[in-house]
Amino acid sequence: MRTSFSAWPLALLAGLLPLVGTLAAFTLSVALGLIEACNPFVDGCVSISRAARHGLPNHVFRALVLPAAALQAACWFLCSAWLEGGGVAPSRRMNALPWIGLVAAVFLVLYGTFLGTEGDVYRWMRRYGVVFYFGATSLAMLVTTGALLGSRWRTGPLVRGLLALCVALPLLGLANSLLPLTLGGMHARDVMNNVTEWWGALIFTLFFFALAWLWRATGFELGTVTRGGPH
Repeated sequence: MRTSFSAWPLALLAGLLPLVGTLAAFTLSVALGLIEACNPFVDGCVSISRAARHGLPNHVFRALVLPAAALQAACWFLCSAWLEGGGVAPSRRMNALPWIGLVAAVFLVLYGTFLGTEGDVYRWMRRYGVVFYFGATSLAMLVTTGALLGSRWRTGPLVRGLLALCVALPLLGLANSLLPLTLGGMHARDVMNNVTEWWGALIFTLFFFALAWLWRATGFELGTVTRGGPH
């Protein structure tokens, strides 16, 4: 007997859990006096790491982000099957997509696990955890969107929205690199790093939300086959 269920809630949770964890950690840190109240998307007053580094905010953040890493890895694995169902021919990039997603998830786990710890080794793991997570996730987004443009679902506002998100990522990188040179000073560099981190995380969240919408709209389902009992 074959049973199936919709895949879109997985993508929705993959984007929602980090969003809720980050906002909850920021709100709790402000309420506990660990950081000052501000708009991090504009002011760049605090990084996500600092907002979720200590005490209860840290526990809440990790409790939501670590399972989200597993969900995001699952989404990248499922993307290949979904795209092939949309008429995308298998390719090296498509075959690599699940493994790129797995690398992103591993480094997100690394980042979340060592957030709030002390020592040079732990700081190195946190720093490169977030760098490789952002890089691998950006690459997975590009591969997915590029393949989607060759599918039968290539038209529509959501697909154009995914393309816009992919374009926004390198623009953020350019802003992060060039604006501090114009503004000058270490403070400007820290502010831009913080701003781009928050906006980058939001872009990832929006991508998973859009993916969930597309999976729902295209009727993407996961199926399992179970054997009947003895007759």
